[in-house]
Amino acid sequence: MKQPRALTAVTLVAFVLGILLVMQLRAQDSVGGMEQLSAADLTVLIANLNDRNNLLRAEVADLEADLRAIEASGASGQGNVGRLQADLTRLRLWAGLDAIEGRGVVVAIVGPITADAVNDLLDELRLAGAEAIAVAGVRVVPGATVAGTPAALSIEGVDLGRAFEVHAIGSPQALQAILDRSGGIVSRIAVGQPDVSLEVVPSETALRLPATERDLTPDGATPRL
Repeated sequence: MKQPRALTAVTLVAFVLGILLVMQLRAQDSVGGMEQLSAADLTVLIANLNDRNNLLRAEVADLEADLRAIEASGASGQGNVGRLQADLTRLRLWAGLDAIEGRGVVVAIVGPITADAVNDLLDELRLAGAEAIAVAGVRVVPGATVAGTPAALSIEGVDLGRAFEVHAIGSPQALQAILDRSGGIVSRIAVGQPDVSLEVVPSETALRLPATERDLTPDGATPRL
C-alpha cells in the first residue's frame, strides 16, 4: 500500500526541514571563518555539506514518487494528494529547485563586509520568516554560504565584490522590522564595521529569485511534477 508510506513522507518533511535548517545554521557558524580552518577541517566540512544535499535530494525524489503513485492509484483521495503537493512545493522552494516570485526586501551592501556578517544577515532573514533568499542573484540553498575575506567575498563560486544586494521574499514589513530593530544585525554591523554601508528597502514590485544551479537531484536530473 502506497498510502501509509505517503502519509509517513508528509510527516517526515517537517522533520527533514527542521534538521536541515539547524544544520545549515551550524554550518554557517563554521564556514564564516574558513580561512582559519585546517585542510582536515575543510575536508570534513565539505563532506558534511554533501551529506546534507544528498539527504535533501533523496527526500524530494521520494516525495515526488509517492505523489505520482497516489495520483495514479486514486486510492488515497484528494486530501492526501493536496497535502503532499503542498509539502512538495514548500520543500522544492526551500531547496531552491524552483524559481520564486513575490514581495520582500532588498538589502544593499557596500564596503568591505566580512563573511560572518553576511551569513549572520542571512540567518536573521530566515528567522524573520524569509521564504527564499538570493545573494547577488545566487539562490541561497542548504550548504551555500558566503566565504572569503572582506571585499573579496564569494558564494557558490560567484564573486560579490565591494557592492552587492541580498534579495529576500517574505513580508516586507516583518523582514525590515527584524533587520532594522534596535540591537539587530544592521546596527551591529554599523558598530562593528563602520566602513560598511547597509540599507534595507522594501521592494516596490515583486522580486524574482532564480532556482539554484546546484545539482540537488539524483543522476543530475531535476525532478519536475
